[in-house]
Order: sequence, then structure tokens, then C-alpha cells
Amino acid sequence: MSSFSEGALTEKLAGLTNSQQSIQTMSLWLIHHRKHARKIVKIWNIELKKAKTKRKLVFIYLANDVVQNGKKKGAEFTKEFSTIIDHAFSHVLETAEDEKTKKALARVLSVWAERNVFSSQLLYKMTTLLSGEAPPPVKKARHSEPRHHHHHHRHHQHHHSQPAQASPAPPDSDSQNEEAAKKEKFEASFGEKFEELHGLLGEEQDGSEEEEDEHVDPEDVPEADEIIQALNDMDNSASSDAVVREKIAKLPPEVQDVSLLDKIQEMEQADRLSALVNDACSLLDDYNVRLSLELEDRQHVMRMLKNYRISQHQKLKEAEEKLKDFKTKHDKVTLVRKDLASHIQNLPDLTLLPDVTGGLAPLPSAGDLFSV
Repeated sequence: MSSFSEGALTEKLAGLTNSQQSIQTMSLWLIHHRKHARKIVKIWNIELKKAKTKRKLVFIYLANDVVQNGKKKGAEFTKEFSTIIDHAFSHVLETAEDEKTKKALARVLSVWAERNVFSSQLLYKMTTLLSGEAPPPVKKARHSEPRHHHHHHRHHQHHHSQPAQASPAPPDSDSQNEEAAKKEKFEASFGEKFEELHGLLGEEQDGSEEEEDEHVDPEDVPEADEIIQALNDMDNSASSDAVVREKIAKLPPEVQDVSLLDKIQEMEQADRLSALVNDACSLLDDYNVRLSLELEDRQHVMRMLKNYRISQHQKLKEAEEKLKDFKTKHDKVTLVRKDLASHIQNLPDLTLLPDVTGGLAPLPSAGDLFSV
């Protein structure tokens, strides 16, 4: 892998694109040089502000990839990005030209919040910025008061030459309760902001409901097992091949920079470079073919998921209609049952009626009437 320099970093950032391969390759290179994390983040912030508006979002994607994958090898990037990520986030948000950028930032921020990439205070601040509200001011009086008190104590001790220093007072229980209340209030506020963030993402998802009104041929609807198998096959895709990606990231600069050809002075050097270039071309050609096949596979899986989703939406509508129909029938049967129970309650009790026969003999039968 090429050595680190500010010029090389600036050049790589200038050539960064929105493709997954470009971001992941750049991320691997930065993580490899994580000992320069502070300088990397500083230059990243400078180049972000210089970049054109349509390219600023890719810098956020790069930071996201670095902080998430960099945690496995150390927290250098998380620590350094924590110092400027809110300002960078605000800058991209302010310069955004469309609503898509805001929704893309919301998705990234949602991932950071769910995976606890940054502190809750930092996430709360960025969520507040995204919702269009001004973040609450940070009170510094509590931090400045001890310094003032300490200075006054030293001044007083200098004049009176007191040999003993007063021991620090124990924390006041009222102040502890106040801090606990503030923490509880902050957590509640952050929870509300996080819900707003999911609400923003939900609006984007609601926009795709028009697709659900489409109809799909039952023959084109895949089985659930087919989808599961197709998704499992994606785990072995080219973009997930970390070994090949690392090989590409470690390609020497000689095979990438044409200006270095001027340094070749001997035939042996040219032959050696030619072999390196051929190997690199073979590696990249093979990887590009795999990526093309992966793209086709992903498009196929996307169609499968779309058809399956539309089919499930149709079945859901049918089930809702059936449920509505059976609820109506249930209400009618319940009403009839209630009326029947009320009618039965209103029927007279025959056992309580008086004896209307008065002890008279029973009427003769037909046989008795016609007997001689």
C-alpha cells in the first residue's frame, strides 16, 4: 500500500466518487494509515469545505465507513472525527441543494445513533440541526466558577499565609439531583429527536407507496426461500471480498501514476513495471467482471424483492377487506344475539300465571264424543 503524505491524501480525496468501491478502497487506505488520524481528519475537513456541493455528501459517506470499520482496529478515527463531525454535518446540511441530501444525512445519522458510533450529546446536536432547530447553548458557568474560586483562594492564602488548605467540600445532594434531572431531560429530548429522525425517514418510505398499487403476475412472485437464498448468496459477492479489495488498495503507485514513468532509466526497471502493470490489469479486469455480475445479481434480487413486496401488499389488502367484512358480520350477529337475549328476558314466566282451568274436568276426547 502506498505511503502516506498530505499530497497523496488530497489527491485521493479529489478523486473520490460516490461508488461503493471508491469509498471502501479509500476507507481501507485511511485505516491502514490510522496513526495519522488527526492529520487525516483535519485535511478531510478542509477538502470537504472546498468540494462542490454535489460532492460533499460523499465525504460524509467516507467518514461513516472509516469510523465504523476503523473501530475494529482502534478508536483513533472516532476520537478525531468527534471533534469536528458536527460542524461538518452542519456545513453539508446548510449547503444542501435538495431534499435528497437531507434524507441521506438522516439515514447516516440514524445508523450512527443505532450503533452508538458517537456520543449521545453529539448525536443529539446533529439531530437537532437536522430538524431545523438551534441546539441548546452550552453553559460554562459551572466550569469557570472553580477556577475563579481557586484563584481567589490562592490570593487570600498569599496575604494571610495560611499553612493548611481547606479540604474540598462534598458534592451537594441538590446539585446531584439537578444533574440527574438534566440527564433525564436530555435523554428524553434525545429520544424525541430520534423519533423525529425516524419520522423523516418514514416520509421517504411513504413516498414509495405508489409502487404498492401496482399489480404483479403471480408467476413472477418468488417464494420466501428463494429470496433468502438469493440474499445469502450476496454474502459472497465481489464487493464483500475484503482480500481482493485489500490487494487493490495495496497496488503500488507506479501502476497508477503515469508521471512516475519518467523515472525509468533501465530496461530492467521497465520490464519489472510491465509485469506489475499486467498483474494489476489482470486483477482489476477479473474484479470488474465479478462486480458486473454482482450488479446483475443485485438488480435481479431487487426485482424479486419488489415483486414479493407488491404481492404481499396485495395480499394484505385482501386480508384487510376480509377482516372488514367479517367484522361487519360479527357486529350484526352480536346485535342479533343482544336483541334475542333482551327478548328472552322480556318473555313472561308461565309458572307464575294463575290456574285458568279452575278445577274443571278435562274436555272429552274425539273418541268419547263419537262412542255409542
